[in-house]
Amino acid sequence: MRYFFEEYAFDTDRRELLRGAEVVSVAPQVFDLLDYLIRNRERVVSKDDLINVIWNGRSVSDAALTTRVNAARTAIGDSGEEQRLIKTLPRKGFRFVGTVLEAQGAIEGLSGSVLDHSIGKVILFWIGAQIGEGENRPAGGMIFGSRW
Repeated sequence: MRYFFEEYAFDTDRRELLRGAEVVSVAPQVFDLLDYLIRNRERVVSKDDLINVIWNGRSVSDAALTTRVNAARTAIGDSGEEQRLIKTLPRKGFRFVGTVLEAQGAIEGLSGSVLDHSIGKVILFWIGAQIGEGENRPAGGMIFGSRW
């Protein structure tokens, strides 16, 4: 699955985070944390949820969790002060609040320039190809970029 938000592409199959055409280095636990927050963005994710999923229920300090959340924010150009993408809800948990577009399956012929973010924010539109039936039906979809 691929998730697109702001100038980022988050690919769970390849375990990659891209900012424009550049790969952003992300530690495995930070990647898993981002993945879980993005997939569960319609709700507040509690600290206990994250510990169960990311650390398999092991005892983890609040400092370790805070370090991973801060690393996730840094990887996607967010901060604890700004909280534009990952919002902290005191005594409740965390929520991914950015606008996300999803793309399932392989995306053929995607060039890095489509995700180039140097001029401004990229809006990505996923157009699923659900036209026709049988062997003549196209698979996958296309992504188009637009700037403002």
